[in-house]
Amino acid sequence: MIHRLITGAALVASVGAVASADIQQFGAAGDAATVTAALNAFRTSLGPLNANVPGSFGGGRREINWDGVPDALSSPNAFPGNFFNFTASPRARGANFTTDGTHFEVSAKATNPTSTPIEFGNVNATYVEQFAAFTPERLFAPIDDNSMDVGFFVPGTVTVPAQVTGFGAIFTDVEMDDSTSILALDTNGDFIAEIPVPPAASGQFSFAGILVTSGKRIGSIRIKNGSVALSATNNDSPRENVDVVAMDDFVYGEPISSECPYDLTGDGKVDGPDLAVVLGAFGQSGALPADINLDGTVDSYDIAYILGGWGNCPG
Repeated sequence: MIHRLITGAALVASVGAVASADIQQFGAAGDAATVTAALNAFRTSLGPLNANVPGSFGGGRREINWDGVPDALSSPNAFPGNFFNFTASPRARGANFTTDGTHFEVSAKATNPTSTPIEFGNVNATYVEQFAAFTPERLFAPIDDNSMDVGFFVPGTVTVPAQVTGFGAIFTDVEMDDSTSILALDTNGDFIAEIPVPPAASGQFSFAGILVTSGKRIGSIRIKNGSVALSATNNDSPRENVDVVAMDDFVYGEPISSECPYDLTGDGKVDGPDLAVVLGAFGQSGALPADINLDGTVDSYDIAYILGGWGNCPG
């Protein structure tokens, strides 16, 4: 079953088939205020914002807005895809990025030591007039490829695979119905659902978010970012089916271990803190990591799973 929350001037194409999961889709397109309403609804569904520290909180959400990235890792320099999959605060956010393009870039601030143009003007001068920052003033994109993958890890561990209950992103200058989308895969790499990012007017914003409330959890995300990649030769021209797109904020559910899903706090064992997470969410329904048996509600069955798995995680 798919539930949709679409607000503002959004045009939403059909959603791909759903594989054994209950999906909620969030989306909006237009000015910042319009998009913020849908973004905040998605945030509420995920839960409270967590601190960017090692370990898992067993619920809530994490966010990336790019503005804390240092100049040395911003345009014209490449941005490392593992920057937010790190061992220490504030980079311990459990998100790792890969692309088949040449590299990632985070756009330059207006004041920067190399006088690099803002909004990827260093890649293509036309982009400065095309893009806008939702949370000023940096944007994010793969270069020379229009797709990227997001993998999840228990924050601070770097290597322990994780799963999340939802993922959403802000985009700028999506102008075509089918140019941009978010594809969710489970921890085995199998399809869960693909949702379109609604188009907006030139230079405005779009938001799309996918939430899994039962069934399989999300193990990775693939983003199709426009119909073509950011590059020196790709100028935005929707009339010619060329839609160049950049990204801003990422919002996603708290990563919890996919190797040991009863270990909600990511400390390598199933114990009292994990039980406390389940008890704290008892009786609630929705996109909750504490719903261990994935039936849509935190109940006595989930307590039984914690008690049955008590002790050290396998391996």
